[in-house]
Amino acid sequence: MGTLRPGFIDMPIEALTREEWEALCDGCGQCCRHKVEDEDTGRVWPTNVGCRLLDLKTAQCKDYRNRRKYVPDCVQLTPALAGSLTWLPTTCAYRLRADGNALPEWHYLISSDREAVHRAGVGVRGKLLHEDLAGPIENHIVWDEAYDD
Repeated sequence: MGTLRPGFIDMPIEALTREEWEALCDGCGQCCRHKVEDEDTGRVWPTNVGCRLLDLKTAQCKDYRNRRKYVPDCVQLTPALAGSLTWLPTTCAYRLRADGNALPEWHYLISSDREAVHRAGVGVRGKLLHEDLAGPIENHIVWDEAYDD
């Protein structure tokens, strides 16, 4: 990393530089899970299917810089969106900071360990299917992992 200011993880997210904002990502891969929205209730449910660009072994995007070229509906998380996307897991650093909460102990910016997110069971590495192999997405809803409203 280049020029991250000391204490940036405690600053309001609106005050972060782009580099600091990107550094908040814990690498869990949760945002790259496909989701299904109930048309009647608006409730969003996660699936066990990953985006076509998600490397299922590392939980990292295979082409982060150009992802929107290949996945046009990929949501670009911004400080303005972070607090309003209820499908972001409660463990997400962007959501935590948008809500004014501290990062968890396993976050690599706290623990200095990029693998801690996976040991904590938060990451999706090894837990998802590739979208090209999944078939109908509705068959892959993870009912016991509803997102908080």
